[in-house]
Amino acid sequence: MSPASGRSVLSAALLVAACGGHAQSFFFSTGNADGRMAVSSRPATSGLEVEAADDFVLTQQTTLTTATFSGLIPGSTSDVSSVVIEIYRVFPLDSVSPPSATVPTRTNSPADVAFDSRSINATLRQIVSTGSVFVSNSVVTGIHPVPNQTTGGEGPVSGNAITITALLSPAITLPAGHYFFVPQVGLASGVFLWLSAPDPIVAPGTPFTGDLQSWIRDANLAPNWLRVGTDIVGSGTFNHVFTLSDHDIIFRNGFN
Repeated sequence: MSPASGRSVLSAALLVAACGGHAQSFFFSTGNADGRMAVSSRPATSGLEVEAADDFVLTQQTTLTTATFSGLIPGSTSDVSSVVIEIYRVFPLDSVSPPSATVPTRTNSPADVAFDSRSINATLRQIVSTGSVFVSNSVVTGIHPVPNQTTGGEGPVSGNAITITALLSPAITLPAGHYFFVPQVGLASGVFLWLSAPDPIVAPGTPFTGDLQSWIRDANLAPNWLRVGTDIVGSGTFNHVFTLSDHDIIFRNGFN
C-alpha cells in the first residue's frame, strides 16, 4: 500500500469529526509522496538533533489543531518513542542578522529559533503503517557547513512507510504569514526519514504562491540551515509530505 492510500484509509476508517460535523475552514496539503527524497528529522532525545522544514502560508489568523506527515522508518510503529511538532517563521524573523557565514544563504530559510512547538504524547498521536517504500535519495547525516555542503545526498533508502497524525494540544494559533512546519520523530532504534512530495505542489495537494523548498540543519550547524536540493544535493528542489487543519478529530480505534 502506498503512503497516499494509507492516508486515505486513516482519514476514512480511523478518524471522525469531534466538532458536530461542521466543515473544516482550513486545510493544507503538500500532496502525496513522490519517492525522490527522504530526510532525517529527530529530537535531541534520540541523538544529535536534526530538523527538516517545509513551508506553508496562512492568509488570515488560523488555529491549527491537527497535523499529519509521512516518513520512513527501519522497523515497526512501536519503535516511535517521541513526536515533536515545531513551527518556524521565515528568516530574518526570530533570528540574529546578519547570520554567520557557514551556509551559502539564509534567504527564505527558517528562522534561528522556533516560533511555537508541541510535544505530542502517545495519547495525542495515531501512527499507521502503509507498507514498504523505496526512495531514490536521502539526507541522513550529511549536513555540513560550507565549503563541504554539497554531497549529492546519501543515496537510496528503503523501509516501512508510516503516517503520523498528531493532535495539537493546545491548538496552535498563528497570525497570517509565511511559516515552516518541522516534524521530529524519535525512534527506539534507527532514524526517521521524512518523505518528499512534488515541488511544485500538484493535486491532491494545495498549491500556493511563494512555495519555498525544504531546508535542514543539525545541532552542529544551528542556527543556520541548508537547502536540501540546492545546497546538499546540488540540484532540484523538494517539498515534504504533510497536512495541516483546523478541524478537530478524535481517534476511533485507540492510540499507538
